[in-house]
Amino acid sequence: MATRKPAKASSKAATPTPKWDRVVTGNCVSVMNSLPAGSVDMVFADPPYNLQLSNELRRPNNSVVDAVDAKWDQFDDFQAYDDFTKEWLTAARRVLSPKGTLWVIGSYHNIFRVGATLQDLGFWILNDVTWRKSNPMPNFRGRRFTNAHETLIWCARDKGGKPHTFNHAAMKAVNGDLQMRSDWLLPVCNGNERLKENGEKAHPTQKPESLLHRVILSSTNTGDVILDPFFGTGTTGAVAKRLGRHWLGIDKSKKYTALARKRIDAIVPTNDADLEVTLSKRDQPRVPFGRVVEEGLLAPGDMLYDHSRRHSAKVRPDGTLVSADASGSIHHVGAQVQGAAACNGWAFWCFEVGDVLVPIDSLRDRLRAGLH
Repeated sequence: MATRKPAKASSKAATPTPKWDRVVTGNCVSVMNSLPAGSVDMVFADPPYNLQLSNELRRPNNSVVDAVDAKWDQFDDFQAYDDFTKEWLTAARRVLSPKGTLWVIGSYHNIFRVGATLQDLGFWILNDVTWRKSNPMPNFRGRRFTNAHETLIWCARDKGGKPHTFNHAAMKAVNGDLQMRSDWLLPVCNGNERLKENGEKAHPTQKPESLLHRVILSSTNTGDVILDPFFGTGTTGAVAKRLGRHWLGIDKSKKYTALARKRIDAIVPTNDADLEVTLSKRDQPRVPFGRVVEEGLLAPGDMLYDHSRRHSAKVRPDGTLVSADASGSIHHVGAQVQGAAACNGWAFWCFEVGDVLVPIDSLRDRLRAGLH
């Protein structure tokens, strides 16, 4: 009886799916280099600032300020810091997906050097955001302005690459229905949110959850993967878990990673149904005006008006309009009656409900709700 030969093993080993939602103790470059290329949707990085503190910082009453003087924030010179920055940014760019983005935060000590390296490596800067602290530490020596802000740089992996995620409508809703600006007034981390050991700060530069909430909500979607190479006590992971994102946190310190695990394990995930956010109009299902007529929300012969009632047009069975001087789509007729080059008909035209004018866009919203 002939013996069957074993199947020849494939020369290409399947790439294992990374295990997300965990904290890793180790060197961030080594860990990132072990991940599949393009496997991460967003990187949030809070690297050492290289503060270069050489002396104690004291208050006017001569008490010592709890400043950042740990070894992880110390570098021999600017060149050493630049080499470190290039190494971790190169690793981060490799793991980002083509539509992925990277956020990095810093102060005047390091952010300009980081920004130059970002551009040298091919990242495309989308925004610089000023985190203006509502409760900054005073400048006790009185020799400079109080350092009341930090800077975040937000960038795409490539110039002209795949469209990145930006939840514009959600950010507008967070900001009281006004377009979100690039200056954010938020408090520093304090109160019950600040992790402590023996009554002292567990980490000198713990970021507030409100800051990470805005970053994550603005530039990721539920189910996306977020990587933090300088995880500290886990603020990124805590907020990501609460918002239904996957995450991976890396830090060299066993002390910090232990604190981060305990902190994140205590968080109860939010129900998926409660994580939906407001979509931008361009991200919602397309609804032609003809559907409004087909569904009987407006009838042939109904009149539409602009907000000031200066212009009017009649609805036709096929979803076009006719006015005294023009006929065609809601956009075309809106432009014609104004003598304008273009018009958003959904925003321009209104229908009557009693004596009140209601934008026809509300009818489109009703149809979209039905589609969902």
